[in-house]
Amino acid sequence: MRRPLEPPSSEVTPEALYRSRRVFLKNAAGFLGTGALVGAGLVSLTGEVRPTTADAPPPPSPGGGVGDGDAGASPPRNPKYALDEPFTPFEDVTTYNNFYELGLGKGDPAENAGTLRSRPWTVTIDGEVKEPLTLDLDTLLSWFSLEERVYRMRCVEAWSMVIPWLGFPLAELVRRVAPTSRAKFVAFETLVDPEQLPYQRTDVLPWPYVEGLRIDEATHPLTLLAVGLYGRSLLGQNGAPLRLVVPWKYGFKGIKSIVRIRFVETAPTTTWARFAPGEYGFFANVNPSVDHPRWSQKTERRIGELSRRPTLPFNGYAEEVAALYAGMDLTRDY
Repeated sequence: MRRPLEPPSSEVTPEALYRSRRVFLKNAAGFLGTGALVGAGLVSLTGEVRPTTADAPPPPSPGGGVGDGDAGASPPRNPKYALDEPFTPFEDVTTYNNFYELGLGKGDPAENAGTLRSRPWTVTIDGEVKEPLTLDLDTLLSWFSLEERVYRMRCVEAWSMVIPWLGFPLAELVRRVAPTSRAKFVAFETLVDPEQLPYQRTDVLPWPYVEGLRIDEATHPLTLLAVGLYGRSLLGQNGAPLRLVVPWKYGFKGIKSIVRIRFVETAPTTTWARFAPGEYGFFANVNPSVDHPRWSQKTERRIGELSRRPTLPFNGYAEEVAALYAGMDLTRDY
């Protein structure tokens, strides 16, 4: 029986943020104006949306997003990364989000995403690379061919989705920028701009949001830099215009609105490992045998379904990625 004050796992806000709620309310009062445009910046990546088992997204809006000028040139779906599972409806994928820079509630990011401008956008690539550079996002995208991949996404809060992402393998970018032999990890940073990400005016988390991967994780074929979902550009609440997707890890590893990719010798101090080290480790691999301190990870709730399902080791990608962690104690290195 659930204790009266214990929220369902699908609605959990991390305890560290809950403890800072009073600070948040004091800082947040009055700075969020009304009239943010839900879904601002929705742009077609393709001339069509393929039929799926999920609700179809709305028709494309005009605008200057990824894929302009490529109408009809639909990025292909990679059959190696397909699932025999229904997609999570577009409406849920774009209105049930964690993006604390845009709000703490699941619906807040969609309400407040109209402040985030995905163009112009630059990305800095530096650290242990042959030639550090800062380049326009569209130049970066011109280096690679986009493809669609269908991945499971498992949140640390024990809910999950199935999403058709559009993007390119991070490994291709790593090869292109030629990291030095000293590069053992890759660190990522989210944009810091309180005008565009208004909850950065609060101190609910240390900004910028930082995440990281080992080099072998970053170059694994599954690891994706995503610029779209459901055949069109990412919306602000989903991390426009560039986010990380690492399907065997808990969703908080999928850093959004990336502006910096840094190659480093030692493991970066990631935001959640810094803010709540007893709850969130660096690796964040989906592991049903290691519970969160406040709830079980043995089962999950797929958004759109009523019943719970067993959580799969490595989110169902164990065959592909378990070898990365051979010899590690994944109950300690969580």
